[in-house]
Amino acid sequence: MANTIKIAGDIRDEFGKGAARRMRVAKLIPATLYAGGDQPTFVKLPMKETTLALRHTNALFSISFGGQTKLAVVKDVQRNPVKRIVEHIDFYEVKAGEKIDVEVPVFVEGTPKGAAVAFVDIQELKVRADVANLPEKIVVNVDGLTDGSKVFAKDVVLPEGVVLDVEDPEESVVTVEVPEDAAGEAAPVEAAPADDAE
Repeated sequence: MANTIKIAGDIRDEFGKGAARRMRVAKLIPATLYAGGDQPTFVKLPMKETTLALRHTNALFSISFGGQTKLAVVKDVQRNPVKRIVEHIDFYEVKAGEKIDVEVPVFVEGTPKGAAVAFVDIQELKVRADVANLPEKIVVNVDGLTDGSKVFAKDVVLPEGVVLDVEDPEESVVTVEVPEDAAGEAAPVEAAPADDAE
């Protein structure tokens, strides 16, 4: 489970491209904190520690600014495609004890039987969890599974307190099969000629 990441920022009172550029030169990231129907709060955050924190999927942020502290999760991150630096972050404010929907990346562990390989069909699963217990990843164990096996969304083992929130629980998350190049090593079977005799 992700830990709460504490970041100290400041209220942002300058706006526009020029102001954003000045902030980035000063090693700060402009960010917006959305809170339901309330007016968003504009803050600036330290670039280095915020960028490192963004490596954690579904992290819960505790952002302090102007004498107050807000809990928030990342809603959107804008990165410069050339410099790869974070240019802006949108956060969504949450309350302690609140349950929210998040997309969690799927990983596999273990080794299927024989020449079979596990393929992830759904890269991210949508789940509902307490903001203090947001999973960073979901691991599907494929140890000993055979060619043709499938792991469906409803069969995925989720961390405690995490609930699946998908439209189709019968959707395949991981498929185990022998790749065609491995299967193709066997001699090809020729089709039997059609029997024309009546």
